[in-house]
Amino acid sequence: MAKIICVLGNKGGTGKTTLSHMLCQGLGLLGHRAACVLTDVTREPLSPAGRRYITADARNADALTKVIDKLRTLGDWIGVVDGAGNRTEMDRKLYSLADIVLLPFRDSHEDIRTVICDLDLFPRAYAVPSQWPPNAWQREAADRNVTQLMGAYRHRLLKPVGALSSSKLLLQKQVPEQLPSPLGKACRAIGREVLEVLEIKSDSSAQEDGDDIGRLPPAERPLRLQRTL
Repeated sequence: MAKIICVLGNKGGTGKTTLSHMLCQGLGLLGHRAACVLTDVTREPLSPAGRRYITADARNADALTKVIDKLRTLGDWIGVVDGAGNRTEMDRKLYSLADIVLLPFRDSHEDIRTVICDLDLFPRAYAVPSQWPPNAWQREAADRNVTQLMGAYRHRLLKPVGALSSSKLLLQKQVPEQLPSPLGKACRAIGREVLEVLEIKSDSSAQEDGDDIGRLPPAERPLRLQRTL
C-alpha cells in the first residue's frame, strides 16, 4: 500500500503548498515515486513536466477519492496531499485518510498558537517550522519562541525548513530545466526526515547535486493519475 501524507493546518499562509512540493521533490531525489495531490480550490493544477514527482488534481470530493484509491493500490508510491487553510471539516477528512500529517507553521505567535491547537486535534500530526528565517539572529529568536511555547510538543516537532526564494520555482506551472543545488539539498533534507518518521529507507545512492537529474519518466507514471493532471 502507498503511504499517504497530508499537509494540513487551519491557518492559511503557513507554507503548506511549498512544503508539499518540496517534500515530493525531495522524495523523488531520494529514489521514491511521489505524487503531489492538489485539494485547494483556489489554486490551479501544475504541470508534472520537469519535476521528480507527478501532480494530481483532486479539488473535488470524487476526484480526491479516485486519486487516493489509486494511490493505495501502488505499493511503492507516496502521496502528499496539499491541504488548504480554514477547512476544519476537510482537514478532519484528510486526517482520516493519512498515515501521518504535517502541520507547517511560521515564526509568529499566532501561527504557534494555531499549530498547537491542530496538534491537539490531530494526534498523528507533526509540526514543521516552515519558511524559517535565514538570518541567524531572527532564527535564534524564532527557535526560542518555539522552545518556550511548544516545549510539551517537542517530540512532535520536525526540523525547520528554511526560507528559500528558489522554492517558488516548484510552484510555477512548469519548472526550469535546472533547479538550484541549495533547493535540492533542502528538499532532500525534509524528504529524509519524513521517511524516517514513516520508517522507510531512503535510497543511499541518490545523487546529491543537480536537481535536474533523475526525473520521473512519463512511462512510470500511473495512467489514471496522469489523466487527473
